[in-house]
Amino acid sequence: MMTEKAWRNAIPILAGALLLAGCSEDAPTKAEKVAAASVPGAPPQGAVDEAAKQAPASNVSEDNELIEFAYAYPADAAQIPELAKLLDEDRATKREALVTAAGRDKAAAEKEGFPYRKHSHLQTWKRVTSTPRFLSLSAEIGTYSGGAHGMQSFDTLIWDRNRRERMKPLDLFKSSAAFDAAVREPFCAAIERAKAARGIAIDEAPDGVFAKCPPASAQTVWLGSSDGRYLDRLTIAIAPYEIGPYAEGSWKINVPMTGALVKVVKDEFARDFLPIN
Repeated sequence: MMTEKAWRNAIPILAGALLLAGCSEDAPTKAEKVAAASVPGAPPQGAVDEAAKQAPASNVSEDNELIEFAYAYPADAAQIPELAKLLDEDRATKREALVTAAGRDKAAAEKEGFPYRKHSHLQTWKRVTSTPRFLSLSAEIGTYSGGAHGMQSFDTLIWDRNRRERMKPLDLFKSSAAFDAAVREPFCAAIERAKAARGIAIDEAPDGVFAKCPPASAQTVWLGSSDGRYLDRLTIAIAPYEIGPYAEGSWKINVPMTGALVKVVKDEFARDFLPIN
């Protein structure tokens, strides 16, 4: 088990890294710029570039005796005023919750004569991809609240330019049950392959804590694109303790965008998806 000092040194790395092979953070491609300019009502590309200059990426951090806090999101999100406002509000909420919990625990530690361990929340949003209709973002979150070790978790969002609203990836599918049924076989097989690659044996005991493959919809889903036009990539992020002990860490499982999965996309979004051949 990592010591508190080792963990605290590792949190910024965990929160800032997004080692994602399938839905990777990417820079705008020529195809994406052309696609964005072709959206009905979209401003000329020069205007989009100017807007990006006026709304750079946001990166707020704070480090004092009580807390360590960081929250960042990319320029792609900053240049969408409604989305930037939502993320700024989320940042304020997360910071307030951190300060409240830290203040309470610090007071309790001082009362009981124990040393206080600084609490932290480090969250980084990164662009997965941008298509004519959607901006897909992923987040890795590192937290510490004074225990034996910190925790890593994930978040996700899809910004729908047509609706001008934040959505969850699963909102694009007919139901969570339909999503799970379509993705279960390749998802569970991919988990086994990922564990085997790390030299980890699958718990095959029927009553084993981690014997069952969990529902994909209960994890964090990231949607990506290989061409900047269609959603054709899928990665499912799994936090520690979900499919193995803490020592195994987290997992990022790439799952193919199959025809079966595209069939359970809601009609409104069907044209924005592309199954693999």
